[in-house]
Amino acid sequence: MQLTATKPTQTGVGVDRRTLRTRCALRDALAAEIEATGDLSQVTVTAVTDRAGVTRRTFYSHFRDIADLVAQVEDETVSDVRQLVGHIAATNLKQLQQAIRAFEPCPGSVELLEYFSQRGSYLPALLGDGGDPAFVEKLKRMTFDVIADRAIQGIRVPLPRTVFDYYLTFAISAEVGVLLRWLSRGMRESTWVMACIMTALMFVRPGDLYGQKIEFGFPGLGEGFPDLPADVLGTVDSPRSTTDRSEALGAQRYHTNSKERSNA
Repeated sequence: MQLTATKPTQTGVGVDRRTLRTRCALRDALAAEIEATGDLSQVTVTAVTDRAGVTRRTFYSHFRDIADLVAQVEDETVSDVRQLVGHIAATNLKQLQQAIRAFEPCPGSVELLEYFSQRGSYLPALLGDGGDPAFVEKLKRMTFDVIADRAIQGIRVPLPRTVFDYYLTFAISAEVGVLLRWLSRGMRESTWVMACIMTALMFVRPGDLYGQKIEFGFPGLGEGFPDLPADVLGTVDSPRSTTDRSEALGAQRYHTNSKERSNA
């Protein structure tokens, strides 16, 4: 169940070790209570303080309530992950292609997974079924904001911005879903292996798994959706390879069929 939190309390820089230990104990106790109750909304301050071995007064010297504790943990995580996602977004297509061919992780992906692995005492609970569903959405929205402008660069096909937004939403949701699955299974695979898997999954087509290659031409796809806004990304160069020509012809047939259906 989602909690409606008040504005998070600002954490000062240079927190002393005792304070840091207390806050970490309360954070981990929160996660343990989520796992014990199966529902974040059922977690109480008393239960958290009892598990952490601190008084209620100590809790309230750091947080206003459970919602404030949750909000601070989430905001800190989103801020940290934003930087890590930024490193991945800086990867160019040549680097990514080299990684895929060698079945190696996308640059920056191992570091991202290590961040979650090192925080396995509390992030899996907060991101799990009994945690805060809004937390997952915060991570998705942040990732979209960080990646969008970078992903638009170099697009070679005329693609409506609406379709691009849905494509990026689909890709991010898929990767976050795999991350959550890894966390919920106890992070059995190493961060390096999991980063390799997540990198490769982005480029596996369903037909590849069953020995049936699905041919689909993306160039000019936007023309098949006359009702979408006219803001189009990218340009199409003259097809140079056999694959380019095949995709262009496939797209042309698709557009013709789409227009015939819309005029029918």
